[in-house]
Amino acid sequence: MKKLIAGIALFGTFALASAQTITFDKTTFDYGTVKPSSDGTRFFTVTNTGDKPLVLSNVKASCGCTTPEFKTDPIMPGKSAQIKVGYNTAINGPFNKMIEVFSNDPANSRTVIYIKGNVDANTPATVAVAAAPAAPATKAEAKAAKKAEKQAKKVAAAK
Repeated sequence: MKKLIAGIALFGTFALASAQTITFDKTTFDYGTVKPSSDGTRFFTVTNTGDKPLVLSNVKASCGCTTPEFKTDPIMPGKSAQIKVGYNTAINGPFNKMIEVFSNDPANSRTVIYIKGNVDANTPATVAVAAAPAAPATKAEAKAAKKAEKQAKKVAAAK
């Protein structure tokens, strides 16, 4: 009788060990502080670390300001897929949102991931260095660009 129970327990251990397993590159994505109406799209990478196909059945956001997108195609063992999460950055203030990910992982059929950050109109613009400056869209932008270029030259000459 003891051998029978031990055999069933051993078989059960192997049955649980050989399954699809969901793993994330990160469970929280911190946007930091962003300007209003900036790009709110971020990606979470989901990897199947098990030995059977992993299927995402649903991805639900905690509110309407967060929009997740995902594919229901099976994620084969060792392969990855992405969950695209969009946040409405027109809403000012700090945010911390929960996204539920439902899958066929027997141990973690419901996993929670988070996005957080702060939308602040006083955030300074990001300074990007480009090979060729983009053409200004309006006369006011062209005038401001010339003024900034003159100021940069003055600062460089003063050094």
